[in-house]
Amino acid sequence: MDCEKKMKYVLVSGGVVSGLGKGVTASSIGVVLKACGLRVTSIKIDPYLNTDAGTMSPFEHGEVFVLDDGGEVDLDLGNYERFLDVTLTQDNNITTGKIYQFVIDKERRGDYLGKTVQVVPHITDAIQEWIERVSLIPVDGNTDPADVCVIELGGTVGDIESMPFIEALRQLSYRVGPGNFCLVHVSLVPVLGVVGEQKTKPTQHSVRELRGLGLTPNLLACRSAQALEESVKDKLSQFCHVPAGHILNIYDVPNIWHVPLLLRDQKAHEAILKDLNLLSVARTPCLEEWTTRADLSDNLTTQVRIAMVGKYTGLSDAYLSVIKALEHASIKCSRKLSIEWIAASDLEDTTAKEAPDSHAAAWKSLKGSDGILVPGGFGDRGVQGKILAAKYARENNVPYLGICLGMQIAVIEFARSVNPNMVEKLEKSGLMFVGKDGTGRRMEILELHSRSHPYFVGVQFHPEFKSRPGKASAVFLGLILAASGQLKSYLKKVPSTITSK
Repeated sequence: MDCEKKMKYVLVSGGVVSGLGKGVTASSIGVVLKACGLRVTSIKIDPYLNTDAGTMSPFEHGEVFVLDDGGEVDLDLGNYERFLDVTLTQDNNITTGKIYQFVIDKERRGDYLGKTVQVVPHITDAIQEWIERVSLIPVDGNTDPADVCVIELGGTVGDIESMPFIEALRQLSYRVGPGNFCLVHVSLVPVLGVVGEQKTKPTQHSVRELRGLGLTPNLLACRSAQALEESVKDKLSQFCHVPAGHILNIYDVPNIWHVPLLLRDQKAHEAILKDLNLLSVARTPCLEEWTTRADLSDNLTTQVRIAMVGKYTGLSDAYLSVIKALEHASIKCSRKLSIEWIAASDLEDTTAKEAPDSHAAAWKSLKGSDGILVPGGFGDRGVQGKILAAKYARENNVPYLGICLGMQIAVIEFARSVNPNMVEKLEKSGLMFVGKDGTGRRMEILELHSRSHPYFVGVQFHPEFKSRPGKASAVFLGLILAASGQLKSYLKKVPSTITSK
């Protein structure tokens, strides 16, 4: 990007209720713009006071996504990396805690020269400076900045904790000027009552509140169960002062790969490119790979059942990257993924006494699965159940993948002790540590060498964070291939594929 050019910003905000899929919408906008030949980066704003997501329970906001630089961030940054195939930094996740810490540190150093430090202008200025600085960091392997920065504002418009960010973004939109800022507001169009009428009033109120805060949406992205009726679009256009052609409808689809295609089909890229004065440099979006992947996913019929034995099985978002990595591998293997969620503690003997039905159901699900995956986790709750799952996989030749704690569980089950001095003895018994850190002291990858066992692998690192839709993680691919009976034939065709990654 030429140094004289200004960064172009696309802000994605949300109204009415949380959980509308702003992250997927923001990611999909990035995909379509990238398909138009533009380079895209992303920023996620989380208004909570935590400096990062590292200490938060998965039950709060889902999994903690870990970036290449070690940053522990919101799971939406995982969506950005997977959709856009970029490598973000911890500074691409802005939180209230980070901003306030930054400003207070400056105040303690005396940088404000004795002035009274206030939300406006000091906090709002810090937010703008952070956005402008981070938007210039290349994330796609190039050395120069991207063309467009997609910013997702977490939470819902009207939330008290979001107000400093709203004000900062209002100032930013005014300062960068027309043609450099485009606001996409995601809202809900619910259906109430037996009549099935699509209601526009919640979106009208949300847009009115947004306008009252000084931001005017360029486009509306309306979430709904079914496609919006034309009369509803006309009503929204009239009362929200948004052109009908700028009202996008993101209705429920079989899988999220369809969302960029929905945006393309509704010419969202044309509206955004026009508002950013980029029509002359963009091309027609090329999304053949996405179309193929979405169609393939829709038409898969042969199932592969994977038992997920974990601690947070009541909330699938706690293992979002693991699920996505399994999906990537399953599509590669032309299999329809079916996950059997098993609470590790339900496999334990204590549950057999206290809740025999849950215990029996858990073991039935485990024994009916084609493969077993034990993901990472913390604490001792459910550890014995995970050990039992690993033991069942090893003794019954069921494909097994252990990640982080899941790898340690495999070693515990095999030896009932974890010490580097045991490595030689374990390896003589068939449990091979095929990957180690640079010092040779920390075991990173284990594999059970057995003529009868199809796949028994554990990794200390987290490969799920590097899996991409078109580039499935090798260890996840191995699990699905083994679980679907395709591993041997696959290795004969490409013998070095798995071992070389």
